[in-house]
Amino acid sequence: MKYKKWNIGAPEEAAVSQLREAGYPYLLALVLAARGVSSPETAAELLDRDRKLTLSPMLMRDMDKAVARIQRAISDGETIAVFGDYDVDGITSTVLLLDYLKSCGAKCLRYIPRRIEDGYGLSKPAIQSLRDQGATLMITVDCGITGNEEVDFASSLGMDVVVTDHHECKEALPGAVAVVDPHRPDCPYPFKFLAGCGVALKLVLALGGESREDALFARYCTLAAIGTVADVMRMEGENRAIVSCGLEALPHTDFLGIRALLREVGLEGKPVTSIQIGFVLSPRINAAGRMGAADLAADLLETGDPARAEELARALCELNRQRQAVEQDICADAVEQIRTLRQEERSALVLSSEDWHQGVVGIVASRLSEKYSCPSFMIHLKDGTGRGSCRSYGGFNLFAALESCADLLDGFGGHELAAGFTIPEKNIADFRTRMNRCVRSATGGEPPVSSLEVDAAVAAPGELTLEQAEQLEQLEPYGAGNPRPVFALLGATAEAVQPVGQGKHLKLRLSKGVCRFDAIFFSVTEEECGIAPGSRVDAAFYLQANTFRGSTTLQLQLVDVRPSLSPSRSEAAALALVGRLVRREPLTRQELARLKASPSQLQECWAALRGFLRQGKVREERLPFLRRIAGYMGGSESFLRTYLALAVFQERGLVSLTREGDWLVMYLTGDPEGAGWEACPYLLRLQDKEAN
Repeated sequence: MKYKKWNIGAPEEAAVSQLREAGYPYLLALVLAARGVSSPETAAELLDRDRKLTLSPMLMRDMDKAVARIQRAISDGETIAVFGDYDVDGITSTVLLLDYLKSCGAKCLRYIPRRIEDGYGLSKPAIQSLRDQGATLMITVDCGITGNEEVDFASSLGMDVVVTDHHECKEALPGAVAVVDPHRPDCPYPFKFLAGCGVALKLVLALGGESREDALFARYCTLAAIGTVADVMRMEGENRAIVSCGLEALPHTDFLGIRALLREVGLEGKPVTSIQIGFVLSPRINAAGRMGAADLAADLLETGDPARAEELARALCELNRQRQAVEQDICADAVEQIRTLRQEERSALVLSSEDWHQGVVGIVASRLSEKYSCPSFMIHLKDGTGRGSCRSYGGFNLFAALESCADLLDGFGGHELAAGFTIPEKNIADFRTRMNRCVRSATGGEPPVSSLEVDAAVAAPGELTLEQAEQLEQLEPYGAGNPRPVFALLGATAEAVQPVGQGKHLKLRLSKGVCRFDAIFFSVTEEECGIAPGSRVDAAFYLQANTFRGSTTLQLQLVDVRPSLSPSRSEAAALALVGRLVRREPLTRQELARLKASPSQLQECWAALRGFLRQGKVREERLPFLRRIAGYMGGSESFLRTYLALAVFQERGLVSLTREGDWLVMYLTGDPEGAGWEACPYLLRLQDKEAN
């Protein structure tokens, strides 16, 4: 189990029926209803994809000033520098703007910081270098909104600055010629969720004018789509239009580097979805920035030479493999460090090493936060100073927490869910203590509970077909605010569990009634999964088409799997039978005979229970806990005997047993010596020879 809690949606049956009557397939209707869509009209509006951007870029504050200054620079033959960021959004923004400026005949320079040497955002040495190369205008993309000091420095050198960004603003804006950012408090632009590349695209559309908007959008929507998906922006409004059009245009884009990358990863000639952008293309582009070679990715996207594009695409994929290997090594080292931490140091994981790659620690922090259900702080050490990346968990506000530890830090920045900081090595121990205290205070001493959001449980497994899965593509593109649908199959049987991929992944065969499904569980070992063949399970999954040797079939891509919380028919009958005994409802002679329990059986159950409760209080899902004890006892009636025994132990005061929804909270409160099992009214009733 990866998640402690599953929040399974319960779509209204009337809404599902209404959508199905309007022609929507079952699974699509189920998802729409689970997400609050109750009418065919609302569904049609939600699924509609605009073919163009309808908001004028001139609605953005300072867009007119930015356009005027850039057009003057082009006409006067000035050298224009484009300053980007080293992530996917920054790289695509940089290439997008440079491509347009060069098409206008502008003389251009490109600067993308090196993650380790330069750090994030504007820097005075970089600005000085650009000025020394003759730049008189610098345009920032996906950065610059908090670079007040650096913009002032550029002005002192005689260089004008146009800032374009999409991040939150400080109270005082940079003193640039123009500051274009939809998050400006005084910006009237109605859509606030553009990525950096979305703002850069809007700038290009403004520069080109209304007559060229359609042509420019068609050329640049591919770059903007990649950056928007990679930056996990809200998938609604203009972002939905950008990504929808960009996905359609990807296979025949004019950018040779994108086509070379599609070929290298095996996606040439295949439909490309937001899933492939997020999990196949983006990691490879991002790997360049993480491994200190962001210019390599920018070169790939800029090149017009097919042979060079192929060479750079191969290099990018190799960099990604190196990143994956480094990530695995760091993760393994971090797990070993965690084993040495005291319990009071595990509310927030604060880890450090001189051997870790600074560009990769952020990814590892994300993995650790998910694995251990707590905020994680990964610190790369060099020369007595640590550079840290941290990721939140359970809504914990990282930025506020770092503010409370500011006296221990040299600096920090970011937002609630992800941040970075620098810290003297000598302060790390105190930082660990204080951050753990901060997390415990925020959570009331209780660790955050990892939760999985499931759209709906599938009551009709026969509807899980390849055709139904293909119909779900109407929901594309997926992203924040429009996640990929997650379904649940409750009470399935795990017929087979097989390690694949050198033991790194699991292949399962699941059945429910007469329906059988192939499933894959990525990055989970057999030991971590903990599911044995024959087990009754609940499975949460995405639906996907799997093509193997020319044949395409449906596959469940598991998000999580757990011992089933829904009883089988025999388990439900056992629970009901013991319930009737406890409530003194009438029972037949045959039912009394089924319930008959010998002292040896009670002793056996007590021994099993003591073994499970040796650590003190147990809080566990009710049915899996009962199955565990029943499995220890064995026999065809073991589940029934287990539940009866627990009822007896509770009545005799040997255990404290309370229900919290699907959970049992239990601990030992007595000793069977002198408990007088034979005096339990439930057992006395079983000695009756007649039905009652």
